[in-house]
Amino acid sequence: MANIKSAKKRILVNRTKADRNKAVRSGVKTAIKKVYAAIESGDKAAANAQLVSATKTIEMACSKGVYHKNNAARKVSRISRAVNQMA
Repeated sequence: MANIKSAKKRILVNRTKADRNKAVRSGVKTAIKKVYAAIESGDKAAANAQLVSATKTIEMACSKGVYHKNNAARKVSRISRAVNQMA
């Protein structure tokens, strides 16, 4: 355990940030799952709606520094390609 006051504060701040990042990552995963669920159901309109929502969620996570920009771009690209390949 840290003895120095600033080190104790860093532990608390890091824990808070880790919890926030975990929540944001979980939200991104949920949004992506919703896109794939809409694709599986075969509903193109719902898939497009979920794609817009998921893209926004991913971009917000990227802007907050939770994801690297290339990682976010890869995620958006994959779900966009999946929606565009629907029959």
